[in-house]
Amino acid sequence: MLVVALGGAFGAVARYWLSALIGARWSKPFPLATFVINVTGSFIIGFLLTSMSQRMAIHPHWRLLIAVGFIGAYTTFSTFEYETLKLIEEGNLMSAFLNVTLSVVVGFIAVWLGSVAARRLFIPQELALNLQNIVSGLSRSGPKTGQRIEL
Repeated sequence: MLVVALGGAFGAVARYWLSALIGARWSKPFPLATFVINVTGSFIIGFLLTSMSQRMAIHPHWRLLIAVGFIGAYTTFSTFEYETLKLIEEGNLMSAFLNVTLSVVVGFIAVWLGSVAARRLFIPQELALNLQNIVSGLSRSGPKTGQRIEL
């Protein structure tokens, strides 16, 4: 549970920092900071979870730290919903419509692009296994041939 809290702390700080940075430069009714945070969070989770599940063995604590802790604190669905409600209440129907539509569509595209990027940026699995075998041969306590190395 400590790893989730640690990841959450970093995610919350990253969200606060980016929100403040965008808020200082954007004064229009569209909630750009929340939109950018949710889209970048979608990309990050698509990239990292695809990488972790298809390209590298990683200890479950790292997955919890990043996916549950960092991304969970960084992204902000409840804020998205609240800001959309406020836009509707203030009569900014077009901004509310754009917020919902763009967040869903661009968020999906971002998670897909993150997944595609993870698949293309990493070396082929066969080569990775060969490198792992070489590394394990250099160490007495390393994994046996064919085993994946856990981070």
